[in-house]
Amino acid sequence: MTTDGIQTDFSDRMSYGDYLRLDTLLSAQQPLSAEQDELLFITIHQVQELWMKLLNSELDMAIAHIRADTLGPSFKCLSRVSRIQVQLIQAWDVLATMTPADYLRFRPVLGSSSGFQSWQYRQIEFKLGAKNALMLKPHRHRPDIHGPLEAAFHAPSLYDEALRLLARRGLAIPTDILERDVTRPHQADAGVEAVWATIYRESERYFDLYELAEELVDVEDSFQQWRFRHMKTVERIIGMRQGTGGSAGVAYLRQALERSFFPELWSVRTKL
Repeated sequence: MTTDGIQTDFSDRMSYGDYLRLDTLLSAQQPLSAEQDELLFITIHQVQELWMKLLNSELDMAIAHIRADTLGPSFKCLSRVSRIQVQLIQAWDVLATMTPADYLRFRPVLGSSSGFQSWQYRQIEFKLGAKNALMLKPHRHRPDIHGPLEAAFHAPSLYDEALRLLARRGLAIPTDILERDVTRPHQADAGVEAVWATIYRESERYFDLYELAEELVDVEDSFQQWRFRHMKTVERIIGMRQGTGGSAGVAYLRQALERSFFPELWSVRTKL
């Protein structure tokens, strides 16, 4: 095997580590205890935040393409979102190797910090339509975070833009749905369900909208799997204890499993 041509001198040129800023990235894990499992805990959550950064970017792009009625590129974005979610789901499997005793050894150093306070996660929820003004409050002290989060809260969600697209295509989305307050969660509507039923029944005529529907179902399906694995991992590690940030812990996470972003895309399956 020859090594001719392989660069080995990076004294005056950019290396792999320079490009990825690995010095910064790998110095960001700063455990506050001497427990090995705290490094695991920090690493898992930092990796998830990196994936969520990319996920937010892809959701923004998907929303922009749907607004512009360029559905082909939006499908690529939404497909990537679903695959990112697979990585997020699998991360819980690694964290689940930590036992309750392991976690309790370093839990006191977490103080009141909690994943409940993840602003990137809240951005994702807002973009998917889970609007809740309470979730803005933990970030009021950080205008650089609160500003973009508030913008996502007041903006139409992915589903809002999808329904507006259906209306522009001549489908009978009810006016009150199109003109609703987008800072409130979307509620299931029989008129919207009827439109999706038409798209599914006449899929050859509305094939790109049919594909959009299935991409949205994939996103919510993966998100619910992520929520479920999160809930079960927390239950496995802390049982029914209150969360470090003051939430009800597992009980709160179970409630989230009952909420749907795109309810008509699930209910329509019974009506077809």
